[in-house]
Amino acid sequence: MSAPASNDPAKFKFLNDPAVLTKRHLQFGWWTVLVFIVLGLLLEGLQGFKAEIYLGAKNETRRLMWTLAHAHGTLFGVINIAFALTVRLLPEWAARERGIASASLRSATLLMPAGFFLGGFRFYSGDPGAGIILVPVGAVLLILTTFLVACGTSSIRTDRSSDRTGTTSFQRRS
Repeated sequence: MSAPASNDPAKFKFLNDPAVLTKRHLQFGWWTVLVFIVLGLLLEGLQGFKAEIYLGAKNETRRLMWTLAHAHGTLFGVINIAFALTVRLLPEWAARERGIASASLRSATLLMPAGFFLGGFRFYSGDPGAGIILVPVGAVLLILTTFLVACGTSSIRTDRSSDRTGTTSFQRRS
């Protein structure tokens, strides 16, 4: 009895299936929004209680980094939701590019906010800590995702005929 091949094309096709990616990014996006809204409320609590760890003059770098983590995390959640809807609208988008864009976006969603948070967790003389190195890596992945999505949208055209609801249908460019 041999072990199943790890390069099984059917497995990768399933992982890059538009319905699977739509569900994955909708869930990931909404959970990300929830986590970073809660983080934002915690930061508001630190502000409201005038916590020295957050508001102290020597902690300005921490305040900035944690605020950036909250803002970027929330925005990334919304971007994941938009990505899910885009995948749903572009079922003909090439599976390989769609899969790369999906993995890149999920990675960027984790790396950028984590980099800001870790950069503010421990900092030195006003400079962010070593965790900040995750931010440019996440930024490159976000740029890659955006490029792949933009390229994917170029393969569609709008059909000016609309159904009775007035919506325009999308079709693959011939």
